[in-house]
Amino acid sequence: MPSEPPLPPAPPIEDGLARLAESHDHLILDLWGVLHDGVRAYAHAVETLRRLRAAGKQILVLSNAPREVAVVREQMRCLGLSDDLYDLLMSSGQDVHDHLRERSDSWYQQLGRRMYHIGPERDHGIREGVDSELVTDIEAADFLLVTGPPEPDKGLVPWEPVLDRAAERRLPLICANPDVVVMRGDTAEMCAGALARRYEELGGEVRYHGKPTTAIYRTCFAMLGEPDPARVMAVGDSLPTDIAGATAAGIAGVLVTGGIHAGELGVRMGEAPDSEAVARLCDAKGIWPSAAVPAFRW
Repeated sequence: MPSEPPLPPAPPIEDGLARLAESHDHLILDLWGVLHDGVRAYAHAVETLRRLRAAGKQILVLSNAPREVAVVREQMRCLGLSDDLYDLLMSSGQDVHDHLRERSDSWYQQLGRRMYHIGPERDHGIREGVDSELVTDIEAADFLLVTGPPEPDKGLVPWEPVLDRAAERRLPLICANPDVVVMRGDTAEMCAGALARRYEELGGEVRYHGKPTTAIYRTCFAMLGEPDPARVMAVGDSLPTDIAGATAAGIAGVLVTGGIHAGELGVRMGEAPDSEAVARLCDAKGIWPSAAVPAFRW
């Protein structure tokens, strides 16, 4: 039998951000899985943010949270991430809200006004101030807005009939969070991206906002003052969103191995991964970071 081809070498695995930060002036940081675990901020992340700020680095937090920036900021404060730890904040939810309000591109200009929303109550603010009418019958809808399953522990089953009928009616779907899953503490929780992927499997049209779309990085670059991409570094724990997005945007992408992929790598937050395990994971996903760190630490 022919032998399997050798794996490409693993990306460099650093113990922390200190050396990597020397060659970058601007950082785009993921939130969940990098700065907090959904329950509280990581102490090592808070200390690292302080060191980066002291070194004069410009920090933009980019979250796939399906909520507006003001809501995300308040949640960060509650988790122990104060405003002085970063410069700028952007979210996929804010991007959706802005597009629904302004309808500045042709896709949104052609979108109807009757919205069917799949999402928990905490996401309802995304609908405020937009020119759309909320409907509760999929037969009356012009499009779907998905911010996440209201009861993520029940999976996709409760929404299959709605997604089936929406696909039959060829309704466009707006996904306000491309993440398929996040870790809340030690528990995996399904996100809006899982519903969006299922809708695509049914033949439905999906408009994604947030990472890894290049549009959200263009927004971030504008917020940062259009810096040299060579001086920008993104840090995230998800290969399909954070690292794929950074790569498409032409900037360095650093993977936190103790986040969403920790189980696949057989590590916990802060534990150094085996380089071959990292290489196998990256090869399986077809996504390669510029470097990897066990945690967002200095």
